[in-house]
Amino acid sequence: MQVGILKEIKEAENRVAMTPAGVETMRANGHQVMVERSAGAGSGFTDDAYVAAGAEIVESPAEIYMRAEMVMHVKEPQLSEYGMVREGQIVFTYFHFAPDEQLTRAFIGNKSIAVAYETVEGAKGDLPLLTPMSEVAGRMSMQEAAKYLERFYGGRGILLGGVTGVAPASVVIIGGGVVGTNAAQMACGLGAKVYLLDMNLDRLRYLSEVMPKNCFPMMSSKTLLRELVMEADVVIGAVLVAGAKAPKLLTQDMLKTMKKGSVIVDVAIDQGGCFATSKPTTHTDPVFEIDGVIHYCVANMPGAVPVTSTMALTNATLPYALLLANKGWRQAALDNQGIRTGLNIVKGKVTCKGVAEAFGLAYTPVVEVI
Repeated sequence: MQVGILKEIKEAENRVAMTPAGVETMRANGHQVMVERSAGAGSGFTDDAYVAAGAEIVESPAEIYMRAEMVMHVKEPQLSEYGMVREGQIVFTYFHFAPDEQLTRAFIGNKSIAVAYETVEGAKGDLPLLTPMSEVAGRMSMQEAAKYLERFYGGRGILLGGVTGVAPASVVIIGGGVVGTNAAQMACGLGAKVYLLDMNLDRLRYLSEVMPKNCFPMMSSKTLLRELVMEADVVIGAVLVAGAKAPKLLTQDMLKTMKKGSVIVDVAIDQGGCFATSKPTTHTDPVFEIDGVIHYCVANMPGAVPVTSTMALTNATLPYALLLANKGWRQAALDNQGIRTGLNIVKGKVTCKGVAEAFGLAYTPVVEVI
């Protein structure tokens, strides 16, 4: 199969969909790989490294879309790319369709095969292609919160872990999955007092056993959240409903009760955000303030640490890219549950229920298209 690796064009996005090592593996399996010029520069991979791995360097995204049977991105295709996607072409990337109707309708219209990293499921119902970036984003969320708590950035002027004789910051994390757990680990390591909220009692039992003593896993409820945010210095939104819009859990009324200069980080912003006041921001303009509360809502957080992120992403995506290239999308979907759940839009039909429900579109079960 002819596979194309595109350069990311979303603002301040420095990741790339495949490392030179990944290219070498694809070549060893008999596939041709085109890489757009300078696609790996932001992650520290030169064009020469890709050539040495067996890739062909291509000058434009238009040529890759024209020639490749499968194209790979990190972030969703941007508006300038919509018209380049061909009917029947496999597009394998993070799509996050549910909060983006324009993108959804564009991919219904182009009749391509949209395979979304974020809905590929593992054998245990996990999300193996979302997990590595969730780990990165969870850890980064606490780094950014700690920074924006500084007075220079408009924060309360609090050190996350406090010092001898001075209380640490209070951190509330909504969601005890991969993002929330990694955020909690970072916050606990820095010495903060951490409340980790989740709705799954078994998950809470597990977290109670493995997390440090300054982490308090608690059953989430509106009442509890309303009480905790009043004392919080940091709130992290780490809630995910795979393939669907994130629920709005922190209301504007709750926000108004928070301390001036506190910081909220919405890691769910790719899926529409879980705070009522959230709107996507970028690495070049990452924060805004409402009611005295600093909002950090960068939609591609792992793009700030592309060397780590690209290697972690390729480790996860490469086996699935090989499946698609070796077998074609239909046979790969028949043979592999992860590919089946990753199919979001197939030749104009919406095969992800969460995406269909987000916009009132007709839903076609994936078994009907494969």
